[in-house]
Amino acid sequence: MSLHHSSGRWRLGLALSLLTVFLWGILPIALTVALQALDVYTVIWFRFFMSFALLAVYLGIRGQLPKLEELRSASWKLLAIATIFLASNYFLFMQGLALTSPANAEVLIQLSTLLLGFGGLVIFKERYRLYQWIGVSVLTCGYLLFFREQLTNLITARSTYLLGSLLIVLAATVWAIYALAQKQLLQSLSSASIMLIIYGGCALLFTPLANLESIFILDNLHLGMLLFCGLNTLIAYGAFAESLEHWEASRVSAVIALAPIVTLISISFVSLVTPDLIPPERLTLIGILGAVLVVVGSVAIALGKND
Repeated sequence: MSLHHSSGRWRLGLALSLLTVFLWGILPIALTVALQALDVYTVIWFRFFMSFALLAVYLGIRGQLPKLEELRSASWKLLAIATIFLASNYFLFMQGLALTSPANAEVLIQLSTLLLGFGGLVIFKERYRLYQWIGVSVLTCGYLLFFREQLTNLITARSTYLLGSLLIVLAATVWAIYALAQKQLLQSLSSASIMLIIYGGCALLFTPLANLESIFILDNLHLGMLLFCGLNTLIAYGAFAESLEHWEASRVSAVIALAPIVTLISISFVSLVTPDLIPPERLTLIGILGAVLVVVGSVAIALGKND
């Protein structure tokens, strides 16, 4: 089986990756508010269903719905893998989050971007230069400093906390597998067609777990946050899928590693404007230094030239 090769339009790939980072960075705020009124499975189902419905309408209007010939040429094994593993990522992350802390979940889920980067190197034969490997080291050190307290908590944690952490690690692993399958699917389908199938499949998988009646009794604030979560999923995953068409997976993963920093900056801003809505995060000087190292390492990996 031939492997997918990026188009080489790295500026477009970078722009789409940055859009993904921004949207994934602000998503936890909207999710936190939406989860005040809904259970996690209903929120997940709504995000996938809304994304599927809006994308189907958009592609239908433009006459770009996947054609039967395209679907026949696609690998249904890879489509099944991508769908099941993305759904599993959501399920495992939510289950792990219930047993651990949000901060700990945030650090452990970042393993997904590292695994995606190394998967791009191994499976798609992408290459790093020496200073990009140095960038990987700087990024890793940055994360260790950035999440120092959460790593300390993990080492001294009770058994349920460790179980939750294990589930988050599994969530990170299955997400990386989903992303690598998604990149290979670009050989036969457009990114929009792939996401349409994945959104629909994931919505079906979560339908038995969702409490649909609870959506119709939401107040304006929580309904607005839920709608934003659905739009965020559609646009962010669409941008991520398209970025893999134009840029190497190892570079995309390095940029996406910036998402937790966007999250903390967003939380700080929102907590200043509406302190009752989101509690602020406290960063030490060591944490700030770690954030700077993460940015430097990501830039070195993402913008370096191929051999």
